[in-house]
Amino acid sequence: MINDARVLQPEFIPQEIEHRNQETNVLSNALKPIMDGQPGETSLLLGPSGAGKTCIAQFTVERLRENVLDINTQYINCWQDYTRFRVLYRILEGIDQTMDIHRRSTPRDELLTRLQEYDGPHYVVILDEVDQLEDKSVLYDLYRTRKITMVLIANREEDLFSMFDERLTSRLHGSVRVEFERYHLDELVAILAARARWGLSESAIGNQQLALIADAAAGDARIGISILRNAARLADQQSRDTISNEILHEAVPDGREEIRRSTADKLREHQRVLYEILLEDGEMSPGDLYDEYCEQVDEPKTKRTVRNYLQKMEQYRLIVAQGEKRARTYRPRKEGT
Repeated sequence: MINDARVLQPEFIPQEIEHRNQETNVLSNALKPIMDGQPGETSLLLGPSGAGKTCIAQFTVERLRENVLDINTQYINCWQDYTRFRVLYRILEGIDQTMDIHRRSTPRDELLTRLQEYDGPHYVVILDEVDQLEDKSVLYDLYRTRKITMVLIANREEDLFSMFDERLTSRLHGSVRVEFERYHLDELVAILAARARWGLSESAIGNQQLALIADAAAGDARIGISILRNAARLADQQSRDTISNEILHEAVPDGREEIRRSTADKLREHQRVLYEILLEDGEMSPGDLYDEYCEQVDEPKTKRTVRNYLQKMEQYRLIVAQGEKRARTYRPRKEGT
């Protein structure tokens, strides 16, 4: 049944993009000056998880590489590379400038100096989950570095800019905005149909089953692709030629849980402590949650930082926030909600 398992992976970048032509065109136009040897415009891709932001960024930059002879590119997920040192290191790594850098002893300023001395081809850097950066000043450093064009990816603009100081806000305020909304049901069906066409045997899944997956995914392509992948795996294990409704009944919760587990695995130490407190204690007020968190860590973050952590976990459907201000509570999201 499975002809090409790669296309069922979330990181797969297709050769053709479904239902994101306008967003692709806006980003392409922002980067177009690079084709004439000029810097591109800083771009900000905004929208919920699973809306195609990362896919469009990588797809568009790859198309740019096909048209520009001399260009360097680098993708950085700031959920993993969240410190200033790690970001600068990954950018230098993309231009082979890290051979003599020691992670524990090389000063951060030396990394920045090397980057500012860079005189090679134009460099496009995609910073995904940019709101996860611990030190946002690295964005100011990159903004001032010649020959570097940034593509920044985040969920919500207001959350992101609330973390910036006035200096950085003024620099990034004029960025090109590319807004993403959740996929509609028919759009997600088309995306899943394309993945099935590329990765599965002919007639392995019907339109009715694809619609069931899209409905269960609620506009999130990551979840939809995860459900399809799990359904194909189950059908293959059972030596089935087609994916039935019965198989989907089992694959839907597995696909959702796979995405939830993958997201939870990316949480950093302090984020994980907060999440585990909610898993153990259930619904809690912000004050009680913060007090319990402070008892469990040696150097607690500020309330504002913790609030940002909780907002991020809410956006990625790990927790549910209810109420406003003093009446607000947080609880872990249950399967199927």
